[in-house]
Amino acid sequence: MSEQDNDKPLIGISLGDYNGIGPEVILKALESNQLSSMCTPVIYGSLRVLNRYRHLLQMKDWNLHGIQRPEQANPKHTNVITCWNDQQTEVEPGKVTPEAGQAAFASLKRAVEDLKAGKIQALVTAPINKDNIQSEEFKFPGHTEYLASAFGAREALMFMVAGDLRVGVLTGHIPLGDVRQHITRNKLAAKIKQMLTSLKEDFGATKPRIAVLGLNPHAGENGLLGKEEQDVITPLLNEFREKGDLVFGPFPADGFFAAKTYRNYDAVLAMYHDQGLIPFKTIAFNEGVNFTAGLPAVRTSPDHGTAYDIAGKNQAEPGSMLQAIYLACDVSRYRSELTELQKNALQEKPQPSESQHPSNKQYQRNKS
Repeated sequence: MSEQDNDKPLIGISLGDYNGIGPEVILKALESNQLSSMCTPVIYGSLRVLNRYRHLLQMKDWNLHGIQRPEQANPKHTNVITCWNDQQTEVEPGKVTPEAGQAAFASLKRAVEDLKAGKIQALVTAPINKDNIQSEEFKFPGHTEYLASAFGAREALMFMVAGDLRVGVLTGHIPLGDVRQHITRNKLAAKIKQMLTSLKEDFGATKPRIAVLGLNPHAGENGLLGKEEQDVITPLLNEFREKGDLVFGPFPADGFFAAKTYRNYDAVLAMYHDQGLIPFKTIAFNEGVNFTAGLPAVRTSPDHGTAYDIAGKNQAEPGSMLQAIYLACDVSRYRSELTELQKNALQEKPQPSESQHPSNKQYQRNKS
């Protein structure tokens, strides 16, 4: 193995629900080998399942490399670790089955174990079905909450990223009716701090600017349409600014995105899932990435779901998966460089500005 190959990060990719589009977008993202100069991919899933999709998608001249441990990964191949006994596994594209849910968890669990052990440098997760994956070991609304628990983090921030558009959410996978009770001073302060830290340490923004959306229509209209803005959000944002942090708002969500005001900020914090993700996916679908901020390890995923309706039909676009892998590579490398700088106390070498950060260059280069 060459010295250049040794420098490439090992990027784990969990298979997700094998009856959804996860296997297809993974294979399509890796088929052209355009990622080989940046990383060595290790798929956590099933060699049998992936070979089934490889034939289904007519990728017959491309071989996958089966391994047992990430240390065995070949930098010139697409490596696969089989995470369950797959001899009897039947692929049924578009069908929701308990077996596919159990397999998705087996793949995720093994990948997270290796991520925690430092055997891989980052993890990219293909979509799961949040219902059929539930078990005694997995009682979480989604990947983000599972990873936060696995790493002992009180909470993690769901951070949607597409180039210089970054949208985080205060409350993630909870019912809409429960959102209001989660709009608390402590929770909002914690999420803003996570966002500020991530923008500096993961995206190279030296003095990040954050826009915070209001909860209510027209950001409460001075209390007429709700008091969360007056009672919680505005006072806290004022305190952040008094300390020198560039945190602004609360902004009415509808006009904010319609007027493209987000372009004036490094990131946007929405109050709840759909408030942030609907405009994000409208603007950046097929190239957006879900990045989990607030963890000691790097995790990304495409911004789409299992898409059972097109599974196995060779219609799934791999763009978001590609961008998720690129971002995982870039952030893991950037974190490694910062750690090395801090360890050697090389203060004279400035941190790269946001525009210099490799992830931004990568997004611009790969946008279609």
